[in-house]
Amino acid sequence: MATPAAKTKGAAPKAGGDVQSVFQLCSRQGIKIVDFKFVDLPGMWQHFSIPVGELSEDIFNEGIGFDGSSIRGFQVINESDMLLFPDPSTAIVDPACSIPTLSLICDVKDPITGKPYGRDPRRVALNAEAYLKSTGIADTAYFGPEVEFFLFDSLRFDYNQHSGYFYVDSDEGIWNSGQNGTGKNLGYRPRYKEGYFPVPPSDSLQDIRSEIVLKMIEAGIHIEVHHHEVATAGQNEIDMRFGTLTRMADQVLLYKYIIRNVAKAHGKVANFMPKPLFQDNGSGMHVHQSLWKNGSTLMYDKNGYSLLSQTALHYIGGLIKHSAALLAFCAPTTNSYRRLVPGYEAPVNLVYSQRNRSAAVRIPTYSTSPKAKRLEYRCPDPSANPYLAFSALLMAGLDGVQNKIDPGKPHDMDLFELSAKELSKIKTVPGSLDESLTALEKDHDFLLKGGVFTEGLIETWIEYKRKKEVDAVRLRPHPYEFYLYNDI
Repeated sequence: MATPAAKTKGAAPKAGGDVQSVFQLCSRQGIKIVDFKFVDLPGMWQHFSIPVGELSEDIFNEGIGFDGSSIRGFQVINESDMLLFPDPSTAIVDPACSIPTLSLICDVKDPITGKPYGRDPRRVALNAEAYLKSTGIADTAYFGPEVEFFLFDSLRFDYNQHSGYFYVDSDEGIWNSGQNGTGKNLGYRPRYKEGYFPVPPSDSLQDIRSEIVLKMIEAGIHIEVHHHEVATAGQNEIDMRFGTLTRMADQVLLYKYIIRNVAKAHGKVANFMPKPLFQDNGSGMHVHQSLWKNGSTLMYDKNGYSLLSQTALHYIGGLIKHSAALLAFCAPTTNSYRRLVPGYEAPVNLVYSQRNRSAAVRIPTYSTSPKAKRLEYRCPDPSANPYLAFSALLMAGLDGVQNKIDPGKPHDMDLFELSAKELSKIKTVPGSLDESLTALEKDHDFLLKGGVFTEGLIETWIEYKRKKEVDAVRLRPHPYEFYLYNDI
């Protein structure tokens, strides 16, 4: 994540932010189809399309209807009618479509009340940015997520009443070193936990990542760097330039969309699960954050620890205090807690440190520039809904600033090398999704400030996650249980 002084380059043709510029873009690019995208509660884009001739100013002003009862986490069937309102500032030429297609990200409203829908995740992000300004603490929050992912050659899974399995494969996986395949085996595979940073041919995905990066730049995303990540079998990272909260959440979904579609075009499958492989590094989404006011950073103090201001330390205090509840949004799947275990660079310890990647909060030290000063919260992963995760992080940080929460002393030692007695004094992240949901039930008042989150959204989130995910996994026999218990 570079400093906010840098400029975005290479943006694709896009609208200027108002409705008329959208129609001009359609004309200039020969658009045939208009696609309306919005996000469901778990964090997956949904969409439908119309011919470009059906696009009118009325749609921007009055909305376009859809069935909210068919969307995860939205309405019940007797209250199903909902409206989408396209945000003209999000208009781009869709990077995944061969037919010239305009892509518009939409907000959701209730057609009866005309008010923004309380369970629309994008509305939560917009509310969080408005609340930040209302506090007077800052006027801008910048977010820079580092989203990791795998590109597999095959991903198969099934589960029914009498069987269950998953199978992932990658020609790059070190387990294929003994295979003949088509009659040749050319080697050059990253060993377990040694995929960071070998050149091609060991890094077999250089060109595919470059193609993805170029697509992202065409779609208006400013990319800073791309590289192979630590795990074998095609783990990757492509880093976006920081952005404001809602815009960055928009970009995370666009990022995933482009990666999935380019991967499919190459006969591969993109996977954003936090822990798809046993005994190798999982995929995180470390989130860099900083507060600014009137064009100046609030995070820097030349005399502070790691050049951090008191505001930054209090922000960290809020993150650490509320981490158990935050992870219900930031590490929101049962698979997330396969990643949050010691030994895989996982941030399981609720402390902060400069440079130390075993701490939940790391203070990057690459630059001494005030503009570059920020903090990195390392617990989130790519399964998170970015609108909800980023908003929750901001609200926790602001609670820390408002209440002057002391984050304690920094921990610059190697936390994985501490004795059991020393470790027992350090708080750690929850061990399961159910624990995080319980923490959210008990600790969510900080999210309700300014009407950013609603009780209804939080209740729906907890109920959905418990019934659809926690219980669904808990009730099913695990394949490894047969290995452990078949002969009992």
